[in-house]
Amino acid sequence: MTEYVLSTETRAKLMKVSTASVATALYKRGLRNQFIQNVFPIAWKGRNMVGQAFTLRYIPAREDRNPITVFRKADHPQRVAVDTCPEGSVLVMDSRKDARAASAGSILITRLAMRGCAGVVTDGGFRDAEGIGRLDMPAYHQRPSAPTNLTLHEALDINVPISCGDAPVFPGDVLVGDGDGVMVIPAHLADEIAEECQGMETFEDFVLEQVQAGASVIGLYPPTTEEAQAAYDGWKDRNGR
Repeated sequence: MTEYVLSTETRAKLMKVSTASVATALYKRGLRNQFIQNVFPIAWKGRNMVGQAFTLRYIPAREDRNPITVFRKADHPQRVAVDTCPEGSVLVMDSRKDARAASAGSILITRLAMRGCAGVVTDGGFRDAEGIGRLDMPAYHQRPSAPTNLTLHEALDINVPISCGDAPVFPGDVLVGDGDGVMVIPAHLADEIAEECQGMETFEDFVLEQVQAGASVIGLYPPTTEEAQAAYDGWKDRNGR
């Protein structure tokens, strides 16, 4: 879907920005629906998840198509997605916001981690969530769910445009996850969003320091006075920012 390749430089910048900053930068560009709703880190790793999207689409399971024996097939889309998601990418699953049955479990997610994937996101649930939480790789879901995916979901399409938590996700889009959740950055905007958000984070560090010292936010956030801008410029010089 895209020829964009996430650079090491842009990945490093996005590792240091918040989903809140990304949301604001996208809002300025008219994009208001890029936050994946109702997904949360299984266990916050203290660092961002950053990677390009590799997608898997589930549809509602039809009983005659989804006996337990389908997992014996070498071309089962769920298994194929786990074994082909590129290193450094994020596997994103469209589970129709339905966490009544699992999107995957700890064995498959461990396989993703061992293959060097950057993370995994579903708008449904994972089974064996405690084991997934012990992995070093970030994982986001709605809530734990014990029933096998076949109970309600049929894995159908790999690396196609999907919806995840009401956000559109195209293959190659850049996902940024933190303790709040996951933002989806359209691939063609990733480099400029990373650059802008890096500056936003620097400014907000300054603002927070000022507020903690007793300053009012009026005229400071945003900086609408010459005094506030001058104070920020001086702060940057003193702190090498």
